[in-house]
Amino acid sequence: MPFDSPTPPGVSSVANLGGEIVLKLLERNIATIERRLVLLAPPRVGIPEAFTNVTIDPHLHRQLVREMQAVRGAIYLNEGNVKHEELTAEGLHRTAEDEQSWHLLWTDSSGQVSSCAWYLEHENSTSMERLRLRHCPLATADEWSDKLRGAIEREIARARNAGLRYAEVGGWAVSKARRCTSEGLVLALAAYGLCKMLGGALGVTTANVTHSSSAILRRLGGSYLEFNGTPMPAYFDPKYNTNIELLRFDSRRPSTKYHGLIEMLKSRLAHVPVVGAFNEVHAYDAIRVTSVAEPLFAA
Repeated sequence: MPFDSPTPPGVSSVANLGGEIVLKLLERNIATIERRLVLLAPPRVGIPEAFTNVTIDPHLHRQLVREMQAVRGAIYLNEGNVKHEELTAEGLHRTAEDEQSWHLLWTDSSGQVSSCAWYLEHENSTSMERLRLRHCPLATADEWSDKLRGAIEREIARARNAGLRYAEVGGWAVSKARRCTSEGLVLALAAYGLCKMLGGALGVTTANVTHSSSAILRRLGGSYLEFNGTPMPAYFDPKYNTNIELLRFDSRRPSTKYHGLIEMLKSRLAHVPVVGAFNEVHAYDAIRVTSVAEPLFAA
C-alpha cells in the first residue's frame, strides 16, 4: 500500500525480523495509539461520527501541519531527497497535497511529531489530470504514458463500480530517532485502518525502492500497478532523487497476515485525537466535537 518518496530507512530492517517479533512490536505500538497518533482532517471536509475525540481548532491545525512539514523537510533533506532551496526559509517541506489530505502524525513521548504520512481521497469520478500521479515521470514517457493512463482509468472505474472512493497515499517520513522501530509499519497499517473508517477505497502510491519499502508494502497487501497484465516499470524520480515503483491497493483486501491488526487499529482509531480546521458537514456522517479544553494527547 502506501507511500511515496521517500520511505524512511530503518523500516526495512524491522520488517525483515522474524514474523512473531514484528507482530509483537506492532501490537505494542498499536496499544498506545490513542496517546501517540493524531489525525488531521482536511479543511472543509466533515469528520465521520465514528471519530469520538474531535477538536475543531484552525490555529492548532495550522500549527500541527507546520510541525509535520518541518519534520518531513528535515528528514528528506538529510536523506538527499530534497535540496535546501526546495524547502521554505523555515525548513518546511510544503506540497499542494498538504492542504487537501488527511494526515497521520505519530508523536513521541513529549508530544512532538516524529513520523507522518498523508492520505488523499478523490471522488470516483476523478481522472488522471486531477491526481498527484500526473506528475510521475512515466506520465510523460512515450512508451508508458498511455499505459499508465489506461491503468489508472481502469482502477478508478473499479472503484466507481464498487461504490468506493479513489485515493493516493504518500508523504511518509520517520525521524532518525524512531528508525529501526515498528513505528513506520504501524503508520502503514493505520493508513489502511483510516481508509476503512472513511468508507474504503482503491488507490495508488509511489513506493521507494531504495529502502525496500515496495517489498514491505506489497507484504502488507499492495501489488504492482498493471496495464493488460504488464506491471508499470520502476523509474528514477529526479524530484526526490530516488527509484520508485507504482503500487495499487484495495482497502478491502490487505494481507491476511495483517488483517487482524488492521481491524484492531480501526477500532482504536475511533478514539484517537482528530483535529479539524472547520466545523462542516460533508458526505460522511454528522460531526461530533469534543471540548477544545480536553488534552489531545498525553505522554
